[in-house]
Amino acid sequence: MHDLIRDIALCIGGAWLLGVGAQWLRQPVILAYLAAGFILGPSALGWIHEQESITTIAGLGLIFLLFMIGLEIDLKKILSAGSSILVTAGIQIGATVSLGVLIFLGLGFSLGTSGNWDALYLPLAAAFSSTVIIVKILYDKREIDTLAGRITLGVMVIQDLVTILFLAIQPNLDSLRVSILFGSLLRVVALVGAALLISRYVLPPLFHRIARLPELVLVGAIAWCFFVGELASRLELSREMGALVAGVALSTFPYALDVTSRVTSLRDFFVTLFFVGLGMKIQRPDLAVIGWALVLSIFTLGTRFVTVFIPLQRLKQGLRGSLLPAINLCQISEFSLVLMELGASERFQHVSPLARDATSLAFVLLAAVSTFAMTRSDRLTRSMIPWVKRLGFRDLDHRGKPSSTGKQSDSQTSETNEVTLGKNRGGRILLLGFYRTASSLLEEIRLAAPDLLDQVKVVDFNPDVHAELRRRGIAVVYGDITQRDTLIQAGVGGAQILVCTIPDSLLKGTDNLRLIRTLRELNPSAKILTTVERLHDAAHLMQAGANYVCAGRLLEGSDLLEALRAADEGLLEQKRHRFIEQLTKRREVVE
Repeated sequence: MHDLIRDIALCIGGAWLLGVGAQWLRQPVILAYLAAGFILGPSALGWIHEQESITTIAGLGLIFLLFMIGLEIDLKKILSAGSSILVTAGIQIGATVSLGVLIFLGLGFSLGTSGNWDALYLPLAAAFSSTVIIVKILYDKREIDTLAGRITLGVMVIQDLVTILFLAIQPNLDSLRVSILFGSLLRVVALVGAALLISRYVLPPLFHRIARLPELVLVGAIAWCFFVGELASRLELSREMGALVAGVALSTFPYALDVTSRVTSLRDFFVTLFFVGLGMKIQRPDLAVIGWALVLSIFTLGTRFVTVFIPLQRLKQGLRGSLLPAINLCQISEFSLVLMELGASERFQHVSPLARDATSLAFVLLAAVSTFAMTRSDRLTRSMIPWVKRLGFRDLDHRGKPSSTGKQSDSQTSETNEVTLGKNRGGRILLLGFYRTASSLLEEIRLAAPDLLDQVKVVDFNPDVHAELRRRGIAVVYGDITQRDTLIQAGVGGAQILVCTIPDSLLKGTDNLRLIRTLRELNPSAKILTTVERLHDAAHLMQAGANYVCAGRLLEGSDLLEALRAADEGLLEQKRHRFIEQLTKRREVVE
């Protein structure tokens, strides 16, 4: 017992020291935890060598990791995912696993021979992307709510759903028959159904009674996790799967956000222990492990392009909107390490130490590479687009060209007509970039000055916005407003009014100050209207050539003052009704 306490202290201390270094180097802290475990474990310093301690530490961490992953799975997002997300996720997972099984079988790995399933587990590991890395970087870059961010997160949600299905059949992988598979799925349905019913009808009143006692909320959440884990064990499923289902069920009930916030600190503690414990099991890599880790990394990168970029491009998401999710998803998931660890356990013995260690090393390599790529994804995408076009992939601004017979196909004619519509209609008023502020401006024009709609042209690269504006009859040109050539081709030189509403936080590769200077250079006589986030930037924008700067925060402050006065005079309900009535009349392109 004393040895276990000492080992936990060493794990946490080592993880903290290396975590500080990882933060300074702007690398995922999970890499630091794995490194701490490797250094402290039997393969390096050997300060922690008791197998029982390593197993206990990793086991507790694994259960809590899966519980927290379940809490973060949003069933509503799965059910409401768009067709592009569902199709892309299905192709990405199915093609990666199918292609991977063939490749790794050809490379000599086993598929069910003597109970070894390396040729299945390796492509499965490659099929899933890291939630921790992706969410953190997208959040830091403020790109979670962008089109590419939503597609990326949507694909990850479907990946999480597939892991649940695989956990259901994992115990019977060695004897997969229709009856056994059906029985496993039936037990999973029973477990999920029971968990959802209890979380829907039993847990809310219980948690309501203890909501003011944080320690009981925390203890109740932990008790629920272990209860469902034990129920899964009685149904001949794994406790780890039970922990995942417990988290998913809890994510649907009214106190999920409060539970998540209270369990987060405990989650961080045990997740740290899991990855440190996992690092202890990594053997000192020899040339074979390094070689296979490189093969798995190359396979992962290659399949992301084939299975993510190509489907999205065929679904008309544009080259940029198709490349960004492929770049974002280019790593191996921490959940892949969980699957490999479960597969290598004494209970299953599906995975060889070579495959497990190669996956862990590939996770480290891809985490470092993808972190670098994601932080520079905009620059990387711009450099890749010309090469991708040379391969024959078309962007949404593609113009149909006459065939060798001098005639165009129907699709080419349609594309040409769409581009012509964007080029020739509108143009006196150019909306450069289209997000929430531009959407509200366009709606105000529709409601208050509809005669101006035919004079408006939008320039943006969001394919959803592009399609919706065309459907509404608004002239639109597909393109990146940060590129000088796009501005010229969109007709900036001939416009009378230029409106820029994209905040600096969303512009990539430029900012509004440089954009205003470029616009003034291309069109010295146009009236330029723009928005500002920080008030002291307004003077710089006007000096650069902006004729008017709108500060949205001032308008919000004025509206809130009216609400404050209404509340003070007992008229807030009337103002609220006027606001609701105003909302019901609007048909915004971007919500």
